Amino acid sequence: MLDDVKILANGLLQLGHGLKDFVHKTKGQINDIFQKLNIFDQSFYDLSLQTNEIKEEEKELRRTTSRLQVKNEEVKNMSLELNSKLESLLEEKILLQQKVRYLEDQLTNLIKNQPEIQEHPEITSLKTFVEQQDNSIKDLLQIVEEQYRQLNQQHSQIKEIENQLRRTGVQESTENSLSSKPRAPRTTPSLHLNETKNVEHDDIPADCTIIYNRGEHTSGIYSIRPSNSQVFNVYCDVTSGEFWLGLEKIYSLVKQSKYILRIELEDWKDNKHYIEYSFHLGDHETNYTLHLVEIAGNVPNALPEHKDLMFSTWDHKAKGHFNCPESNSGGWWCHDVCGENNLNGKYNKPKAKTKPERRRGICWKSQNGRLYSIKSTKMLIRPTDSENSE
Repeated sequence: MLDDVKILANGLLQLGHGLKDFVHKTKGQINDIFQKLNIFDQSFYDLSLQTNEIKEEEKELRRTTSRLQVKNEEVKNMSLELNSKLESLLEEKILLQQKVRYLEDQLTNLIKNQPEIQEHPEITSLKTFVEQQDNSIKDLLQIVEEQYRQLNQQHSQIKEIENQLRRTGVQESTENSLSSKPRAPRTTPSLHLNETKNVEHDDIPADCTIIYNRGEHTSGIYSIRPSNSQVFNVYCDVTSGEFWLGLEKIYSLVKQSKYILRIELEDWKDNKHYIEYSFHLGDHETNYTLHLVEIAGNVPNALPEHKDLMFSTWDHKAKGHFNCPESNSGGWWCHDVCGENNLNGKYNKPKAKTKPERRRGICWKSQNGRLYSIKSTKMLIRPTDSENSE
């Protein structure tokens, strides 16, 4: 009897140990499930924030598209009005030319029939008046044709910007629809300029500095043709002889002469700073490698000097740059590792509060210094010999 009790007690003890192990194991599994649920909740929250951000950007793109459409209509109306004026001027010119030919024929007949009689003063005065009118009409036609050409250029640029906005809106809304796939960052902070076709190449300037030296001091869109390059349109800030272009077109310019790179920064307190470098830019085969040497400025340098900095974007990563465009929210020049400087980052409005937000936005970090969130920035180039010519 006592043996049976011992056997029963031993069985109960083993059963208790088994239950205890089962409870510990179940408790560990429950903790793992809760941790996974917390991770899922955080991921879902982050995706919700990204979705809201995409919706805001989509609204802004729609508003921008609406404004551009209004501008496009205005340009079309101006173009039609100029066409009408041009046709009227052409008709007047034809009528005046006919009158001039008629008067010339009459004058020729008078001279043949009466060679000894001097030309009547009224005929001379009328002939002079007609010539003056003809010259005035020619000048007006040239002015109207130039305005018409500029309007066509602006119309083409507005169309290109509208297409870019549509492509950007579709791309961002597709790539960020509650998925873990990273968004495609914007890699170009500047205007995309259209190449022109069938343009007369005679006397076309090689860059904006030549336009400035010719006495043109009104900023606007001009046609330029660098050495061994096609003609294309560019916005020239000719008040200072500086301008901005895309990488391929910048390369076509800087390969023909030595240029200076100027970077202008404005922080959220409206303080303005600048820094200038002498630089060399490689071609597409070198990932537009940038080599910098600082020469002037009133802001601490933040870009590595005497090193080859390769340009990398989300869809074209330079060797060894990992996911710099994704983490920095835009294409930029990098060395061996992802830096903390990016003037092509996301525009943060209002000012970014946290460090990760500042790093994904437009930022500038001096070497061994703090990280600054930038409100606005400009990158411009000018020939080194322009300082001596001004």
